[in-house]
Amino acid sequence: MRYALIQTPVGPLTLASTERGLALLHFGDCVPKDAVVDEKANRPYAEQLREYLQGERMHFDFALDMKGTPFQLAVWRELLRIPYGQTRSYGDIARSIGKPGAARAVGMANHDNPVAIVVPCHRVIGGNGSLTGYGGGLHLKQKLLSLEQQTRTLFT
Repeated sequence: MRYALIQTPVGPLTLASTERGLALLHFGDCVPKDAVVDEKANRPYAEQLREYLQGERMHFDFALDMKGTPFQLAVWRELLRIPYGQTRSYGDIARSIGKPGAARAVGMANHDNPVAIVVPCHRVIGGNGSLTGYGGGLHLKQKLLSLEQQTRTLFT
């Protein structure tokens, strides 16, 4: 893994990538002390994230290298299908992957998403439309959803 710490409008983000793609995006400085730091290798990911956070990008076009259980991978693939500026509930995701009773398990897979923002777990809300937990905090979830709504309005 090659790590980079980038400064963004939502605070510092830790990126880690492999030869296959972006493998990790966490909020804050989470670079391990013994990590290989390689900002050049992570530059394409950092640039697209900055563009997204500035409202200049609606889609990421780089490869991902995510590791997880088959269930987690199915959930994360489904999150990638949520259109920019839209939301889905945990139950919606569970039904779409053929596990209609697994809304709580979807929530746990959402929590374990290794590539926040890019795999848009912020677009998943409670069945009643309420915002629910987010690794970066609910204030950041609201900020990302608002950014997408504003950007989507400008481009449609």
